[in-house]
Amino acid sequence: MTFPITKGCLLVRSRIISVGSYLPERILSNFDLEKMVDTSDEWITERTGIKERRIADESQAASDLAFEASKIALERAGLNAGEIDMIIVATITGDMPFPSTACFLQNRLGASRAVGFDINATCSGFLYALYIADVFIRSGMHRKILVVGAEVLSKVTDWKDRTTCVIFGDGAGAAIVESTSEDRGILSMSINSDGSLWELINIPGGGSRNPASTDTLKKGLHSIRMKGNETFKVAVRTLEDVALKTLADNNLDPSQLSLLVPHQANLRIIQATAERLNLPMEKVFVNLERYGNTSAASIPIALDEALTSGRIKDGDYILLEAFGGGLTWASALIKW
Repeated sequence: MTFPITKGCLLVRSRIISVGSYLPERILSNFDLEKMVDTSDEWITERTGIKERRIADESQAASDLAFEASKIALERAGLNAGEIDMIIVATITGDMPFPSTACFLQNRLGASRAVGFDINATCSGFLYALYIADVFIRSGMHRKILVVGAEVLSKVTDWKDRTTCVIFGDGAGAAIVESTSEDRGILSMSINSDGSLWELINIPGGGSRNPASTDTLKKGLHSIRMKGNETFKVAVRTLEDVALKTLADNNLDPSQLSLLVPHQANLRIIQATAERLNLPMEKVFVNLERYGNTSAASIPIALDEALTSGRIKDGDYILLEAFGGGLTWASALIKW
């Protein structure tokens, strides 16, 4: 969706003013996984590009990771939590079915003025949350919004399934989004879904369809299930389409991008998408090899590292894009 500019009116955009991220201390390498399942470092690296991932300890929940990332984002923005109007947490591994992880985070931060809620759009979750924040800010209803992607996927991973356990990791990323009238910020966003393809990536147990029981536990219905080959094909096609449409809506060519920050799911998906956009890999930010797929947390973690490493400068055109279960996919074009 592209937001129109009304002639003669002051354009109000939303702008990411700071980002923070947090990764648990424990590192689980491919060599560690070789001792757990029938796999190898070579097999994992060739098919995914992942070398290691971070794993939360038993006491850590999504709100704990979100809290650490949010503290950093607030500090970098020079804000205290009491100045935040809204907290949106994107997660599929919230602390509990309810209350929302955002409410736990609000309480721990002391953000007493903020309204908080969670959204579930799997790996596209951060961009869905950013879209919601962008709409609220453009409407004038809110001025400062904390957007967080936080996942503890290790707790919903089947560590005996070598096709999925090698992929996922834990982490959190947070962004402070604020209104601006400057010629910068989020230019446009796109969010999309196709529920007919829900079976490609899902956790079938634990909801009202298959409520938790001894039987669902025995069948392993509470862990991530994925059809990798089918997902790969759909992901590459939809990511290309959403990227080209977002750029076209803003009269930009892929060559004008300074950096593509994709969801860190699979290196082959990232490379195939870049190739279709005629983007050299030097213009694509990748940290997948160190963290694996952290679902809703992957883009804010990558964005934080891109910023702190100097890969993003004022005036750069940055494209964020993601694809995940639902199926969902999304993009955001930003003039930094």
